[in-house]
Amino acid sequence: MTTSTFKSTGHTEGVRRPGRWLALSVLVLAVLLVAVDATVLGLATPFLSEDLKPTGTQLLWIGDVYSFVIAGLLVSMGSLGDRIGRKKLLLVGATAFGAVSVLNAYATSPETMIVARALLGVAGATLMPSTLALIRNLFHDPRERSLAIGIWGAMASAGAAVGPVVGGFLLEHFWWGSVFLINLPVMAVLVLVGVKLIPESKNPNPGPWDLPSVALSLVGMIGVVYAIKELASHGPSPDAGLAALAGAGALTWFVRRQLTLPAPLLDMRLFRHRGFSGAVLADLLTILGLSGLVFFLSQFFQLVQGRQPLEAGLAELPAAVGAVTAGLVAGVAARRFSVRSVVTAGLAAVGLSLAVLTGLDQHTGYPLLGAALLVVGIGAGFAFTVTADVILSSVPKEQAGSASAVSETAYELGAALGIAVLGSIVTGVYRGFTVPAGVPSDVASAARESLGGAVEASASLAPQTATALVSAGQEAFVDGLRIAAGVGAAVLLATAVAAWFLLRGQKLADGIEH
Repeated sequence: MTTSTFKSTGHTEGVRRPGRWLALSVLVLAVLLVAVDATVLGLATPFLSEDLKPTGTQLLWIGDVYSFVIAGLLVSMGSLGDRIGRKKLLLVGATAFGAVSVLNAYATSPETMIVARALLGVAGATLMPSTLALIRNLFHDPRERSLAIGIWGAMASAGAAVGPVVGGFLLEHFWWGSVFLINLPVMAVLVLVGVKLIPESKNPNPGPWDLPSVALSLVGMIGVVYAIKELASHGPSPDAGLAALAGAGALTWFVRRQLTLPAPLLDMRLFRHRGFSGAVLADLLTILGLSGLVFFLSQFFQLVQGRQPLEAGLAELPAAVGAVTAGLVAGVAARRFSVRSVVTAGLAAVGLSLAVLTGLDQHTGYPLLGAALLVVGIGAGFAFTVTADVILSSVPKEQAGSASAVSETAYELGAALGIAVLGSIVTGVYRGFTVPAGVPSDVASAARESLGGAVEASASLAPQTATALVSAGQEAFVDGLRIAAGVGAAVLLATAVAAWFLLRGQKLADGIEH
């Protein structure tokens, strides 16, 4: 970008902060890791199942709890960063993320693993909003900032798809705990380089950090997500009803409290802006489609089509390529056409790709699957990057952390719901499969817990019975995957229509901030 771009050369130095692109590279490293950790378990699941022997419900919690806790704490941590300093929070979070990764790697029981994943979520929640808020502080020219957010969004989206590749390589050469230990050197680089390069920023008049609001947002988010997961898995139940009531009640109380506080954790008045609300909704549902698809195709490639972990990871790479490419040009596209056309097209692309997968079977060839993943990645890259830019540029600089937290909450909640809702549909359909005659009841019970469990349980049976059991399980898993893809497609296409109306007239900023 040339200096002629800037109207006021006197402010060029302030606009072009030295070392900002190098600082950005450190920030996106943190984003990449947190996103990788959300999906890397998809490939490790069969190995982890064999070692820790979790039930189907415990397995879902191991996959979900990380995203649940991040989603529950993001708003609180974004607000905390605004108050104590975003750089400080980022560096503390990075150190904690590395330390807790060791606990994950050496977990010896399903319960320990769930607790370790939850603690990793706490650390992850300190990293994500800080990175996006610091970008707002580093880049004052909106066009540069759009590119920076594009890189940030590309890493967040790519992390979901790179996770399986990294995981696949590590699982073929080491044990499943290595997928967590890889975090240590990356976090060490982040802390060492971040101390030197990243400028501190915070709200100059933040007000106190309201602990009751922190508790209400955490209880509310986890309660609502747990209820959705339970309803999808087991249908209506007293537990799901109580969780839904507690979650909705806590979130209602949270909103009312924010409207009365002089310095709220989250300024709810932002949601009165139609473009802001539309961007948040599109954000959440884009990631729901992407993460749900990536998580279950990991298992499909391995357990149904018999691919090795690394091969399965590489098979999902088109999603990362699409997301990175689209993320880098999303800002330019939104300015040339319009915000609503780019976001709507992105959402529709993800929805149509999921619709294609309703025709999936055990022998579906890779060209179709690879093409669907590529289109999903492109659609998610466009939609997610532009909505993140809209959210961040529609608030004053002092509230950058809170606005970033809203964008990140949408991302993490989308990831959690993608795995929980679509995953629970897959699990619900899978558990109903007919076990072949001659299979002992204890083996049948283990086989119905998960497809990985069926493969493992079949080892104790005669070859012909084992083949019949695994084949029946695979067929049921694919049936569930088809239904989940259909539900995901309907949700994404409906959101595309909603985004067209909600984002009407929305534009990305062009004037330089001084």
